[in-house]
Amino acid sequence: MTQYAIDPELLPWLAMIPDVDLGDMDALRANQSEAAGLIPPVVVPDGIEIREVTIPSHDGYASRAKLYLPGGPVDGLRPGFVSIHGGGFVMGDIDTFEQGPVDIAAGAGAIVVSPDYRLAPEHPFPAGLEDCYATLEWLAANAEELGIDPARIAVGGASAGGGLSAAVALLARDRQGPPICFQVLEIPELDDRLDTPSMVEFVDTPLWNRPAAEYSWKYYLSGTPEVLGLQYAAPSRAEDLSGLPPAFVSVCEFDPLRDEGIAYAQRLLQNGISTELHHYRGTFHGSGMVATAEVSKRMASDVMDAIRRALS
Repeated sequence: MTQYAIDPELLPWLAMIPDVDLGDMDALRANQSEAAGLIPPVVVPDGIEIREVTIPSHDGYASRAKLYLPGGPVDGLRPGFVSIHGGGFVMGDIDTFEQGPVDIAAGAGAIVVSPDYRLAPEHPFPAGLEDCYATLEWLAANAEELGIDPARIAVGGASAGGGLSAAVALLARDRQGPPICFQVLEIPELDDRLDTPSMVEFVDTPLWNRPAAEYSWKYYLSGTPEVLGLQYAAPSRAEDLSGLPPAFVSVCEFDPLRDEGIAYAQRLLQNGISTELHHYRGTFHGSGMVATAEVSKRMASDVMDAIRRALS
């Protein structure tokens, strides 16, 4: 791993990062707590109320979700945000990745909902995506009761959560569903073809690499993706990106997903979509969990600033 010019503040953490072997899902799930242990405990500021809710999906499945309600006075309606966790479509849950939605509720004054969507391989595409889209519909349908401005609802996430967010934006456009004002695609997983230069080169990068990506897509697409359309599983395959909401896209230098994120941002721009793209030197996939590093602080500040501006 050290052949990569990784930021010096991140280097000491490499030895603590567990190997992600998606080839043995039973062992991976059993050892998921080890990886979760690298994530700092959730810090919830005073005034943030957290509720558990149940959201029905299209096929009768009801997913658990968490709702984050910021406190304090507000002049008028608040923005809304659908926060989708990462984990390569096969790992993770809303308890492990809770700091993100908490920070958005506190930092942007948004009412945030985070779905515990179904995971592959037990539930391949489109199950998890439909759960996420149903969460958007639920938030929009309950906007009046929650005090949300229906014109200021955004969607976002990191890694697989970024890919799912891009797919939710595509579905909302094509189904003429609830309008989305902004999409946040952090280090997004977007392309099952695995043919970009970074995906070909980075076979042994920390936390996420080409072998992990191969298994991730194999599991996610193990059902019948043609029922909904492969472009909603892998948004990079979508031929038309016009009419989508403005976007924030971030990528890490030593991440196999780097080039598909850059290419997607470029295509959004070419289709007339206002897009902000950030590339962070010396970083790897998920390196933002090292919250004390200056580059991680910059990454967190950049995305929060973009969310505040979009939802203001």
